[in-house]
Amino acid sequence: MVKDRRQGIAVFSIMFLIWGVMSIGTMVFEGNGNPRLDELGANQTTTELQSGGNMEGKEIRFGTAGSGLWAASTTGTSNGSVNSMHDSYTPLGGAVPLSHMMLGEVSPGGVGVGLSGLLIMAILSVFIAGLMVGRTPEYLGKKIQSPEMKVVALYILAMPTVVLGFTAASMFVGSVLNVTMWNSGPHGFTEILYAFTSAGNNNGSAFAGITAATDWMDTTLGLAMLVGRFFLILPVLALAGSLAQKRAMPATTGTFPTHTPLFVGLVVGVVVIVGGLTFFPALALGPIVEQLSI
Repeated sequence: MVKDRRQGIAVFSIMFLIWGVMSIGTMVFEGNGNPRLDELGANQTTTELQSGGNMEGKEIRFGTAGSGLWAASTTGTSNGSVNSMHDSYTPLGGAVPLSHMMLGEVSPGGVGVGLSGLLIMAILSVFIAGLMVGRTPEYLGKKIQSPEMKVVALYILAMPTVVLGFTAASMFVGSVLNVTMWNSGPHGFTEILYAFTSAGNNNGSAFAGITAATDWMDTTLGLAMLVGRFFLILPVLALAGSLAQKRAMPATTGTFPTHTPLFVGLVVGVVVIVGGLTFFPALALGPIVEQLSI
């Protein structure tokens, strides 16, 4: 019972660490303001009479801190509600909520999907740890073998396939370039990327500088929602069924502990590395290059 409680604390710690970094990052980027507004003579300093930072698209009662905190929190869940306009954020400020969704809404966890996504990453982490020490990986007393890793790989690849695939294809569709996108260049690309990321990750927020009222966007966003909301159920159920059929193995001195700070750090690292390797090229074409052009 004590060990089970420690494993629960470890999972909670993983969620908290990722959410905390994302929240602080968004608040810092927005609190630093937009250099373009400085060039236009806008005063972005914090005083007794005004909230500081990039206040475009934000309510005064929330400021950059409350808006950034909510943006990072709502994109880490399947909430989708907003208290500010994400499209008006600075490039890096908007990239953080976008990246949070790309991680699979594992922190603090989307309704019905956040915990399952995080457990998928935990299983991938113990598999990597098992390869490093040359032992069969185990999680919660169950051996993680080839059948389990196949469905884990399917789960991890499904969402990025539809998000990146539809985003890339949209860049060659006339209705997207002429009707859907209201902004050109990196920002317009980020808006399309955000739309498919939000649809494919069971979120409801958006960069509002586009219109989805076209046949292409309605169809592809619907397909992204279909995969993100229903298709991912299949590998999760397959994994659960496979593990349920296995006998629990007693822990030995060679068993990798899954309730320690080392495990927390390993899972966080795997989440960041998998998300970075998958989506960094797309982020480089959007918010990163836009930030460098300011």
